[in-house]
Amino acid sequence: MTMALSLGGIALALGILYLNMRPWWKGNRDPKALIPYGSGCVLGSLATVCVGGLLGWSAVGSARLMSEGGDKAVHTVTGTASAPVAHVSAGALTPAGGVVVFLVFVGVVALFRSSGKQDKRRLIGGCLTGVVLGVLPGVAVLVARLVLAVNWAGDQGYAALAGGGTL
Repeated sequence: MTMALSLGGIALALGILYLNMRPWWKGNRDPKALIPYGSGCVLGSLATVCVGGLLGWSAVGSARLMSEGGDKAVHTVTGTASAPVAHVSAGALTPAGGVVVFLVFVGVVALFRSSGKQDKRRLIGGCLTGVVLGVLPGVAVLVARLVLAVNWAGDQGYAALAGGGTL
């Protein structure tokens, strides 16, 4: 997957992260309030390892749009140009792991459809943040652990359904 990422895109993703975390931190810090943003962030991060299909295509496009928008915003505000940033993949999905990612996608879509306007914005912001920050070398190490867990869960589910294993 060829993804163009820039400092401006990272700045925009960090801004979205800040705008979502600050009200939670200043409020009552109810963990339930993080569900929309967090689920979007998990889906966005997982989308970066989907090499094909809708999630992979949307991850590449979202990173490009965030980078272009961030570059324009940074240039407009500061007058300086942005620079490209190296990115890495957090691993690869097994076929059974792909099924788990699909089920996560279904769950996030269901959450989106049942959410109010504010939570829908948080969910979309989480997806964008997950896509952009999820491919940074330091964060990709954490996303790789998530990918391993998704693959493990998928493999365990497949083994249980095929009758060859227990959970």
